[in-house]
Parts: sequence; C-alpha cells; structure tokens
Amino acid sequence: RQELMEKARRRLREFDVGDKFSRLPLPRAAVLLPLMVRGGRLHLLLTVRSLQLRRSPGEVCFPGGKREATDKDDIDTALREAKEEVGLQPENVEVICRLTPGIDKMNNLVTPVVGFIEDTFQVTPNRDEVSEVFVVPLEYFVKPLNYKTFSYKTSSGYSTRVHCFIYNDQEHKRAFRIWGLTAHFAVFLALVIFGERPTFEVDYDLDNLISSSENYFINLYASVHERKKSNL
Repeated sequence: RQELMEKARRRLREFDVGDKFSRLPLPRAAVLLPLMVRGGRLHLLLTVRSLQLRRSPGEVCFPGGKREATDKDDIDTALREAKEEVGLQPENVEVICRLTPGIDKMNNLVTPVVGFIEDTFQVTPNRDEVSEVFVVPLEYFVKPLNYKTFSYKTSSGYSTRVHCFIYNDQEHKRAFRIWGLTAHFAVFLALVIFGERPTFEVDYDLDNLISSSENYFINLYASVHERKKSNL
C-alpha cells in the first residue's frame, strides 16, 4: 500500500502546477480528487449531485465548488467544499498537488486538487447537495469496460472531445454515468499516475503530457477569453 501511494505521489508532484494559473481573470472554483487505496488498487471517490440542485442535478462530480472570499487558495476551496458536501475533515486529507485546471460551462476556472484519504473514511453526505457517494478504480479511466466519446463545441466555438464512462457499481447495484469535466479530470489523473496509453483517444501528446496538457488548457482559455473580449 505504501509503495503504491509513494509511486503515485512522485508522479503527481511532477505535474503540480501550484498557483501558475492563479492570475487568470476568470471566476475561480476548485474540486477535490480524493484518492484511496482499496484491495491493493487506487480508487477515486465521486459524488452524485442532489436532484434539488438548480445546476446539473443528478450529475456525477467531485466534491467542490466556487471559491469564497474566506478561502486562501484553491486547496482551501476544495477542502472546505469536501467538508460541507461529504463530511471529509481537511486534516484527514493528504494534499499532494494541483493539476492543470479546466473551464466549466459557466466559464469558471476549475482547479483539480489531488489528495489521499483513508479507505476507512465514513461518508456523511449533505443531502441538500449530494444524493450518493461511490468509488471507482482509477484504472477504469484508462481501461474502461463501457466508454463512448463525442465532440463538443464550447460556447466560445472551441471544439473539444468529451469522455463519457458508464461504471457499473456492485455496491450500489446501479450504473453511474461519468462525463464532462469530471471525466476529463479523472482521465488526466489516471494518465499521470499510470503513465500508460489508454484504450481510447485523448487530446494530449502522451509522450509530452505536461506540456501538451498545459497547451490544451491555454487554447481553451484563449477561446473563452477572446469571446469575453468580443462581448465587451
């Protein structure tokens, strides 16, 4: 277990962007990508948004949300939101790194914060925000059993590939659909940690994953920012 975690830590730290993108003029949000070791394999914890929520009800996502004035940085945001949504105490998360951000449908700059949690963590979901919590083996995001992709044009006209995974969860006896920015972050996390080619196409040069992921983000950001400028 320790060896598995140490290898993952080493790989993740190579990809840590720190606050490299923190000065970009977009509203900020952050999500926590909670990793745990179960049965000798890395797993990722995910949530299902409550059906009462106005935005994206019933969708699978990571714990997270918009930055608040009291948050010092993206790590603070991700940890505060995880505590509010699933009862995960910040001191029980070993934060490893921040990965290349993404941009959501509302044009928020979303930073993925990666951290290890204990597999004994007892979830206490806030039912106003979260209806279910489940875990997926991380390798599912490079070797899925049920996967499809489709092209998506952002509101700014930028074409991108959307990953969509269907995961059959034995514990909950149902299938979860993981797609969009959540799937994008999960795929990138798996590529970073495993360092192997997935069974499907991705928008990165896998031999130059650090630079190509940052270029992918910069192109996406440029397309959003051009549109914002043209709206002024």
